[in-house]
Amino acid sequence: MGFEALLGNDQLKENLAQSIGKGHISHFYLISGPEGSGKRTLARLLAAAILCRGEQKPCLHCAACRKVLDGSHPDFITVDDPEKKTVTVDLIRQARADIYIRPNESEYKIYLFPRAQDMGLPGQNALLKVLEEPPAYGVFLLLTDNPDKLLPTVRSRCTELALQPLPEDMMRKALTRDYPKCGGEEIEAALARSGGFLGQAKGLLESGGEVTPQTMSFVDALAEKNTLLLMQTLVPMEKWKRDALSEILSAWLEITEGALLGRSGVRVLSPQSRKLARERTGGELHDAAKCLRKALDYTGSNVSPAAVCGYLEWALQ
Repeated sequence: MGFEALLGNDQLKENLAQSIGKGHISHFYLISGPEGSGKRTLARLLAAAILCRGEQKPCLHCAACRKVLDGSHPDFITVDDPEKKTVTVDLIRQARADIYIRPNESEYKIYLFPRAQDMGLPGQNALLKVLEEPPAYGVFLLLTDNPDKLLPTVRSRCTELALQPLPEDMMRKALTRDYPKCGGEEIEAALARSGGFLGQAKGLLESGGEVTPQTMSFVDALAEKNTLLLMQTLVPMEKWKRDALSEILSAWLEITEGALLGRSGVRVLSPQSRKLARERTGGELHDAAKCLRKALDYTGSNVSPAAVCGYLEWALQ
């Protein structure tokens, strides 16, 4: 099986397979690439390869590989707290202390840092102490969307693995296979906006399908210049909480700005944006976006939801 589960990046995968096949395993890997580029996929495959008991590494069939892939291997440890904006120095110190406890059932003990760029200077300096003299069995996988946020002294100790954009044909084939309900226009728009990274394209297609009834009504009202439907949409929202109102107004603004892009010839993912682009002029969409931004500002300034909705009933007519 090898590293084929990661699309593209053929030279990187070949180099890794050869190195691991020869038993050449680095203590520190820095896996870099934008969101959706496959950093986590590569990290899991690399960890599986290092811990694999099969002949072709990673075989993805042995007990060790299966445990890595389902997140249950005791020697594959994630260092993160998703509820916090940063990776705290305390977490890093805990990992640093734990590394000197020998592996449970493997020859190696692997620590995954999914947000290496979110380690502050104290955290990076704490990690640097173990990077300077790691135990023979210790492996660190640092994932980052921006290697420049890491100290040069940290980067200099790492084997850097930079993920590259995928060919368009490969992306199109994968998206068509995984999202059979999406039309060609949605697929092409996701391709155009993804920068060649599959995870980003998938995120765009998945988020594009979540449309509330209020949003559908708003789009219909704006496209058809239907004042009555606009009022019927907004009046019940006057009783909403401010956070909920802000969230839906942000979605409306994104759709309207997407329609503006569509009017300028850019491929647009959202069917709602495409509908507005067909039915309204660029000037009308610009005015609507301006009203929505002002409504969002009002919402953030503690203006009551009733007053914000009342403003939109008047301004969007």
